[in-house]
Amino acid sequence: MLLENSADKHGGISVFDLNLLLSSITIDSLIQPFSFDFMLQAFAVVLVISLPMALLSCYIVLKGWSLMGDAIAHAVLPGIVLAYMLAIPLSIGAFAAGLCCAMTTGFIKENSRLREDTIMGIVFSGMFAIGIILFHQSNTDLHLTHLLLGDVLGIKTEDLIETGLLSIFVLAILLVRGRDLMLFIFDPQQAQVTGISVKFWHYGIQILLALTIVAALQAVGMILSVALLIIPGACALLVTKQFSKMKIIASAIAMSCSFFGVYLSFYLDSAPAATIVLLMAAVFCVLFSFKLYAERQLVRRKIKKKHSVEELPYASNP
Repeated sequence: MLLENSADKHGGISVFDLNLLLSSITIDSLIQPFSFDFMLQAFAVVLVISLPMALLSCYIVLKGWSLMGDAIAHAVLPGIVLAYMLAIPLSIGAFAAGLCCAMTTGFIKENSRLREDTIMGIVFSGMFAIGIILFHQSNTDLHLTHLLLGDVLGIKTEDLIETGLLSIFVLAILLVRGRDLMLFIFDPQQAQVTGISVKFWHYGIQILLALTIVAALQAVGMILSVALLIIPGACALLVTKQFSKMKIIASAIAMSCSFFGVYLSFYLDSAPAATIVLLMAAVFCVLFSFKLYAERQLVRRKIKKKHSVEELPYASNP
C-alpha cells in the first residue's frame, strides 16, 4: 500500500520507499531459516556434534593421527549395513565396526614391522570394500549417499537425542581424563612413568574417535566427518601453540562454521555438510595465508634490522 500510494502521488517509487522495501525483505529473509522445524533441528545437531569433534581434532592433529579418523570413518560402513540387516540400531553396528578397525590396526602394528599409516590404509580400505559388497548384496532401502555425506535436514528427534548423548559422553571423558590424554599425546614415556596406561589410551582415543564419528553420521556422514576431525585443530594450530587456547579456537571455528554452513546452504540450495566443510577449508586458507604473510614480514624486519646494525659504525665515522 505504501508503495502504491507513493507511486500514485509522485508517478513512481521513491528512494525512501525502495530502501524500506529492501530492508523489510532482508530482515524477513534473514530469519526465514529459523521458521522451519527441520532447519532448527539441523542447527541443533551440527552444534552438538561440532564441539566434541573440535576438541578431539586438537588431540589427533598433535598426535599425527589424522589418518586414523579417516580409517575409522570408512570402516563403519560394514557395521551399519549389518546392523540394518539384523534390525538393531545403526549406531551399535557403526561403533562395533569402528572398534574392530581400531583393534585390528593395533594388533597388526604390535605383531609386524609395518608403519601404522600403512596398516590403517590396508584395514580401512578393506573394511570399506566389505561394506560396499554387503550394501549391494542386501536388499536395503538405505541411501548410500546419506551414509557417506549425511542427511542433516532429514534428521529425526530420536537421532538428535542419540547424537546428544554420545557427544555428552565424549565431552565428559575429555573433561575428566583430559590431562591423562594430553600427557599421552605429548610425552608417552612420561605418562608411562607416572602410572598412566599408554596402551589403554592408545585404544581409548580410537574408541572416542569411533563414538564421535558414529554421532556425526546423521549430520555430516562418514566422508565429511573426517574434515571435522582435522580442520578445526589444524586451523587452531596455525593461530597458537598453547593447547588450552588451541581447544578454544578449534571449538569456535567448528561451531561457527557448522552454524553458518547450514544457514548458507538454505539460500544456496547446497548440501549442508559440504557447505560446512567448505567454510572450514576457507577459514584454514585465510589463516594459513595470514600466517605466511606475517612470517615473511617478520623475516624482512629482521633482515632490515640486521642491515641497519651493520651500517651503524660506518655511518658514525666522519
